[in-house]
Parts: sequence; C-alpha cells; structure tokens
Amino acid sequence: MMVVLGLVGSFFSGLLGIGGAIINYPLLLYVPSVMGVAHFSAHEVSSISMFQVFFASLAGIIGYRTSGKSSASIHTELVMYMGSGILVGSLLGGWVSGYIQGDMINFIYGILAVLAVILMLIPNRGTEEQNSKLNFNKSLAVGLAVLIGMVSGIVGAGGGFILIPIMIKILKIPTRTTIASSLAIVFVSAIGGLIGKISGGGIPLWPTLFTVMGSVIGAPVGSILSAKINVNVLRYGLIVLITCTAIKVWSSIL
Repeated sequence: MMVVLGLVGSFFSGLLGIGGAIINYPLLLYVPSVMGVAHFSAHEVSSISMFQVFFASLAGIIGYRTSGKSSASIHTELVMYMGSGILVGSLLGGWVSGYIQGDMINFIYGILAVLAVILMLIPNRGTEEQNSKLNFNKSLAVGLAVLIGMVSGIVGAGGGFILIPIMIKILKIPTRTTIASSLAIVFVSAIGGLIGKISGGGIPLWPTLFTVMGSVIGAPVGSILSAKINVNVLRYGLIVLITCTAIKVWSSIL
C-alpha cells in the first residue's frame, strides 16, 4: 500500500511540477487508517511526505532532462534564486515542526491548499512561451521562497503546490517554465526540510522506505507526460487535485 501511495503522489509530482505532498499528505493520513493497515500521526505523515518529496522531485527532474523537450527545460537562474531562499525557509520550518501539535500541522496544510486554489483560479495574463532570458523580480522571488519554505517545511512538503501559483500569478513566470523549474526548486526545499525532519527524529523507517520506492517509479512517468500535455490541462488538473485534498482535510478539521 505504501508503494502505491508513493507512486500516485509522485506521478502527479512529475506531471504538475509539485513535490507530491499536496496529495500524499491526506493519502498517508487517511488511507492506511481506513484500510486498517496502519495509523500515522500528523508528525509521522509530514516526515514520510518530506522523504517522498525529496526522491519524487529528484526522479521528476531526471525525467524532464531525459524527455528531450525544450519546452519543459528548467530555468537555471530562477532555480538558483528561489532555491536558495526556499532552502533556508524549509530548514527552519522542518526543525520547528517538531514543536508544533499535529492538529496545527493539519490546519496549516488546509490554509495553504485553499490559498493555492484561489491563486490558480485567477485568470493568467502572462505568456505561456518559454523564454531563456526570463526577467523577474529577484528580491521578491527570494523573499517569497523563504516564506514558502518555512510553511512547507512544517507540513512536510516541498512547497510546489503553493510555489507554482505564486510563480505564475505574482512573479509572472510562463506556465511551462514554472512547472519545470518548480520541481527543481522543490528538490532544493526538500533537502532543507529533510535535514530539519531528521534532526527532529520520530521518522517511521519502513513506511518511509516503501513510499520512496513508489515515488521513484511514478515521478519520471509524470514528467515525460507533462511535456506532451496542453498547458491549460496541466493548470486545471492541479486546481482539481488541490481542491479535492483541501476538502478532505478541512472536513476532518471541522
């Protein structure tokens, strides 16, 4: 079951440029418990998710590189600026999460999911074209990345589900560039979050291992398909995905 859950989350990770935690978090929190296989606390789920995000994003990046599609190329400068900011934030968030109650972690996740949906529903007036000489506000990009890293480090996510709409709507990054580059930024974020989680302890070893196995299988497949799918399909697919998981988490919280 853990392999399947990791595969599903990582498939959407590669397809939509997210780390996969936006769907894996509720899956790990509810499915094993409903099936009577295991029951994970919010802290354990956030730890498993962070490991899954790390390996899924790495596998997804490899999938983009091997797909041979120039339209899905990763923008190096964008990754360097936002990656450095999100690394600092995720390190801090991953460490702080060990001192936060499980209900609060779920609450933070629910807020992020709703915010992501709202941002994605705002009409996009930017270009969808790939631009090697991309212009963006570097200071704003770094500042936003630090904030995203902090909150995503708390819930065990790479931050891709909130990073993507912010890159598209606020920084005005073309959608395909955003989806490809965000996966690399999420990978950097996962490094910081992973260090924070390990320092906090309480990581379930075997469930994490099997989830990672599924992640490595699913992410490259999603990445290759992403380069061949219409950009509007990708955007609205992400909206539907985040909305469904947000409804489930908020129904549990309420």
